[in-house]
Amino acid sequence: MKFLTRFVAAVLAVFLISGLMTVAQAADTITPGDNLVVEGIPPIPASLAQTVDRYTQFRSAGMLSWHPQRREILITTRFGDVPQIHRVAAPLGSRQQMTFFPEPVFRAGYQPTKGDYFVFSKDIGGNEFSQLYRYDFASGDVTLLTDGKSRNSGGVWSNQGDRMIYNSTRRTGKDNDFYIIDPANPKSDRLLAQVEGGGWGGMNWSPDDRQLLLMEFVSVNESYLWTLDTNTGEKKLITPKGGKEKVSYQGGVFSKDGKGLYVVTDRESEFQRLAYIDLATLKHTYLTTQIPWDVEEFDLSEDGKLLAYVSNEDGIGVLHLIDTATNQEKPLPKLPIGQVSGITWHRNNQDLGFTLVSARSTADAYSLNVITNKIDRWTESETGGLNTANFSEPELVRWKSFDGRTISGFLYRPPAKFEGKRPVIINIHGGPEAQFRPSFLGRNNYYLNELGVAILFPNVRGSTGYGKTFLQLDNGFLREDSVKDIGALLDWIATQPTLDKDRILVTGGSYGGYMSLAVATNYSDRIRAAINIVGISNFVSFLERTESYRRDLRRVEYGDERDPKMREFLLRISPLNNAEKIRKPLFVIHGQNDPRVPLNEAEQIVRTVRNNGIPVWYLMAKDEGHGFSKKRNVDFQFYSTIMFIKETLLK
Repeated sequence: MKFLTRFVAAVLAVFLISGLMTVAQAADTITPGDNLVVEGIPPIPASLAQTVDRYTQFRSAGMLSWHPQRREILITTRFGDVPQIHRVAAPLGSRQQMTFFPEPVFRAGYQPTKGDYFVFSKDIGGNEFSQLYRYDFASGDVTLLTDGKSRNSGGVWSNQGDRMIYNSTRRTGKDNDFYIIDPANPKSDRLLAQVEGGGWGGMNWSPDDRQLLLMEFVSVNESYLWTLDTNTGEKKLITPKGGKEKVSYQGGVFSKDGKGLYVVTDRESEFQRLAYIDLATLKHTYLTTQIPWDVEEFDLSEDGKLLAYVSNEDGIGVLHLIDTATNQEKPLPKLPIGQVSGITWHRNNQDLGFTLVSARSTADAYSLNVITNKIDRWTESETGGLNTANFSEPELVRWKSFDGRTISGFLYRPPAKFEGKRPVIINIHGGPEAQFRPSFLGRNNYYLNELGVAILFPNVRGSTGYGKTFLQLDNGFLREDSVKDIGALLDWIATQPTLDKDRILVTGGSYGGYMSLAVATNYSDRIRAAINIVGISNFVSFLERTESYRRDLRRVEYGDERDPKMREFLLRISPLNNAEKIRKPLFVIHGQNDPRVPLNEAEQIVRTVRNNGIPVWYLMAKDEGHGFSKKRNVDFQFYSTIMFIKETLLK
């Protein structure tokens, strides 16, 4: 899907802040809410919350959708406890809050012809069983469009704006079937096409609205394109199966004449390239052969004359513009070094909207006028009153791993006022099909600026952004090779005159949580502590309990636990079965409603490590899923983490 007032939101934000201060004045310690399970964490002084408050008050804003008739946008941003949908009528105009829910709302899109309503999605408690809703501007009413039970995703508008196709698991709980609906008439909802598997999604309607472009996602290395008849539900495969090489397609839109597709693919390449597919011959013409990096997203202007895309160049997002008639790039003004995402054209064919974030600027919505090359900033999010110009910028570092392969990461150094060798936090990204990209660090800036801790974000083998060969180097039986990359990083840190090899803490979320546990089992004598956030502790129990719609997708990456040899391997390398090797303090953080990594993964590692006599801190939120999203929960996690760092890393 291209998918109260500001005063009220501001009052609410002040209320939340003042409420926290009241708690701090009334007691010496912070009392966790009834929604939090807290074990092993010492009392948190109220003075700590006051000291770090500035680092908890930043906001961000993400570009979501252009109004079809006016120069106006929808964004997602937070003024209370969770992000909600806001309307912005002009660059740097007031942010008018449209939705008011206790759960975050991250996705929304205007009806694409009149813009008299928008469709948005949200879940409950982070369970990711999202529902689609319609918000009517005239009445302010919100109408449920889906069944209220299943997992619903996507939402691709027809060009006429009279229909939307989305995916839902309501038939089997596992298969991501296609449904069609006129959002103005919820009773029109019907099943359009049945599929097998949870990796299906819609991308774009043909110009005549007779076909929908589909993606069948098997793994990050393998996916296929189909067309779907929007009346009959009949599917047709566009990209053949069964070739010698697995090929990935990451996006696609129809050309405006309907004769071809613009796609992103790694076909015949290490990297994801922008390509044009002639639908009559299926010939691929590659448009970005000059860029030895991944193209990660793109959008075609309404008239089909301009193609905007973003390349991932060693972690930096670079915006490009192509004239589709000549396939030549058009010059663009230089943007700050950071990440560009969410690019979307206005129907006027002039304004290109996007979200921009950098190390010294939190995410905000921008637009580029491609006629004048003028850049407009639509939001200027607050940063707690901090002077972000003084924030640390990332340094690209590289080291050799056990097999001679070069691994890279981004190092943030604390200010020069901190003398001597600095303690280090190694923060490992999830996925593993992901990549740490230089960005605004939010609360992490406190560790740099106030505690004097360096933070290093490695992109171990298996990360995206470095070619498909690198991406597959951790699959299946190669899983522990990525852990060895961290072992090599520990060796590299030991050679750095400004970093302290004897004061290292490892942390990570999701797959990064597994990695932190794996480092704690394999290199316990070389770290001070580990923090596991929504991480995998046993691959077998994880694969058997993760939600059914994603289980097969994960088996491609980690291996199929139903195969005896693979099962034996997964059990052997799982941190739970090596827990006796964890000899340093552990902090485990999880959400009760996590559909990806079930809560049991946290409970079993906490129980086992504690039984071995090792200190374990445990924080569980009953109203969260795969990571915390509610500010009150994120803040308590932050306070606890500071305490853990002070206790384990800085003493």
